[in-house]
Amino acid sequence: MKVWINGALVNEDDAVLSASDHGVTVGDGLFESMKVVDGVAFAVRRHLARLRRTASGLGLSVPDDADLRDAIESTIAANGPTVGRVRLTVTGGSGPAGTSRGAGPVTVLVQCAAQTPWPPTARVLVVPWPRNERGALAGLKTTSYAENVIALARAQEEGADEALFGNTAGNLCEGTGTNVFVVVDDRLVTPPLSAGCLAGVTRQLLLEVDPTIEEVDVPLTQLPAVEEAFLTSSTRDVMAISAIDGRPLNHVNGPHTQQASSALLDLQARTFDP
Repeated sequence: MKVWINGALVNEDDAVLSASDHGVTVGDGLFESMKVVDGVAFAVRRHLARLRRTASGLGLSVPDDADLRDAIESTIAANGPTVGRVRLTVTGGSGPAGTSRGAGPVTVLVQCAAQTPWPPTARVLVVPWPRNERGALAGLKTTSYAENVIALARAQEEGADEALFGNTAGNLCEGTGTNVFVVVDDRLVTPPLSAGCLAGVTRQLLLEVDPTIEEVDVPLTQLPAVEEAFLTSSTRDVMAISAIDGRPLNHVNGPHTQQASSALLDLQARTFDP
């Protein structure tokens, strides 16, 4: 595979990253993952806008959008028709030992990969570690993913496919790499950004194409009554939830899920950079 690193396309095995890069030593960085269809990345404009929001929250500077688009497009083109996803990573660059940043430039890395098709449904497990909706990283897409790795491993140990987090207020927040939508009293709802969840691109697109979806806090205590729910992400699109904490749902891929999936597919058919 070819990767784009700091302005140049190189073979993956030849890419050089400083041993003192803060993305490696302290997890000081941010990223965006986009699905690729027929050589084109979806919703690049929105992903770059979120990248800048995260960079602002971390206090990092990132290259201009035009340069980042060129890096994304060049890397996809260099890797051929099997590309199904592209990831753009920016780190704090080389820095001293400890948490203080160095004065040098950021590191910019673009990688591509094939995308294994996701299964049609997912079993989810609520893990016992709450998201801090008031923390400095709340809502930011950073490379500090160790918490997500631990949560997903716990879910998989229990026979689930994705982990769900609550927050410190006892409300539903998000998955390890997904936003979550549930049907409550025949209303399709999703946690608000104030719950600490990531401002998912697919999440936002669904809110725009379907104004009936509500952003409301969902107490974790309501989940045993939920009979239809789904996950969203940039590579999954809309994925029906089949079970929560081992309890099968009665309406898997029910009407709300099907409507959301159809609305998203219709949008993608109209434009690839909404």
